[in-house]
Amino acid sequence: MQTIDLRNVQPTRSELVRLVPRAQLDVSVATDVARDLIDAVRERGADALLEQAQRLDGVLPNRIRIHADEIDRAVEALDPAVRSAIDETIFRVRLATHAQVPHGALTTLAPGAEVLQRWQPVNRVGLYVPGGKAVYPSSVVMNVVPAQVAGVSSIALASPAQKEFDGAVHPTILAAAGILGIDEVYAMGGAGAIGAFAYGVSGIGLDSVDIITGPGNVYVAAAKRLVRGVVGIDSEAGPTEILVIADATANPRIVAADLVSQAEHDELAAAVLVTDSPELATAVSAEVSRLAATTKHSARVSEALSGQQSAIVLVKDLASAAAFSNAYGPEHLEIQTTDPDSVVDLIDNAGAIFVGPHSPVSLGDYLAGSNHVLPTGGQSRFTAGLGAYTFLRPQQIIRYDRLALKGVEPAIVALSCAEDLPAHGAAVTARFTSL
Repeated sequence: MQTIDLRNVQPTRSELVRLVPRAQLDVSVATDVARDLIDAVRERGADALLEQAQRLDGVLPNRIRIHADEIDRAVEALDPAVRSAIDETIFRVRLATHAQVPHGALTTLAPGAEVLQRWQPVNRVGLYVPGGKAVYPSSVVMNVVPAQVAGVSSIALASPAQKEFDGAVHPTILAAAGILGIDEVYAMGGAGAIGAFAYGVSGIGLDSVDIITGPGNVYVAAAKRLVRGVVGIDSEAGPTEILVIADATANPRIVAADLVSQAEHDELAAAVLVTDSPELATAVSAEVSRLAATTKHSARVSEALSGQQSAIVLVKDLASAAAFSNAYGPEHLEIQTTDPDSVVDLIDNAGAIFVGPHSPVSLGDYLAGSNHVLPTGGQSRFTAGLGAYTFLRPQQIIRYDRLALKGVEPAIVALSCAEDLPAHGAAVTARFTSL
């Protein structure tokens, strides 16, 4: 891993943003390809999806929509230990997600003048579960549970066709969907799947959705950018990131293990350690090299850790570490310091924060109860991870009686005249004048 030494500099926030290690991943470079795939689906529907599966996934599905009995069989065949783990993940995520649903609030501004704030779920969502280098039943849970908790009435799920399973969705994905009661599942992936969700495909009975969520590759991110405005999206999720803030008291073996765990996802995964301890930096570097050489996906891990997106960053103190992290805006932030809560107080930007040596990112990937669909690429500076609120829209319900409206009539007339929109005021005055 490269080392970035910031101990003797005092960069501004803008300078820090330029200094953070990032992969050269420009979603815009995939835009033209994604647009072509989406346009093909809009024009030719299921035929385009089948062609894309054959060309991009290496297999021609027997059918795009998965039959309900296939989902049932996948649930029955699921390894009991995996079933138990999925059940526990569902329980924990559902419990934590319920706290994300706001309560309605009624404000009385004057007698007979009320504004009700309520949160209304969208009607239909399309959830995307990737299927490239790994299988993600946990992502099924993380997508579906918040939508269900929010009260979404119609949920569709898509995951790429798998060559190993004759073009069907991976059976573990199907099983997770079945456990959650999802019976509308499609074997389709990439930008084409995003286009199918956004515009619908009548030939397979796929109605368009209101919101699309879920992670994917750069083409999925580009596709989500292209359909935003036609539908809502969660974020343009890219390669995973972990940033660890640690001091001299941290265990270098544990820190290294956590860095390697996220590098396991993808060659473009980012693993960053920020520390005020040169001794810890040296020890972690040695442990990372040792672990990377022995882990199952060592080639993938080594490429990720040696890439420009991964680094060990030396800073003069933990306040500087927090400032660097805020400029980075990590997807996953771990804090392993003597007093982690004092560092948490300095953090503004992070998808999820894991506090202390016994709260690794791997816990959040599965059983913490938090959601693992989180903003990447610095997007945590302005957006949140997936939650029930992703599928909810705040609405205001206004109810005034005659006397309450009469009380504000002069102010409405004054403002409408000031804005040269007199008909606005006249619409109120009309209620108090005879024909």
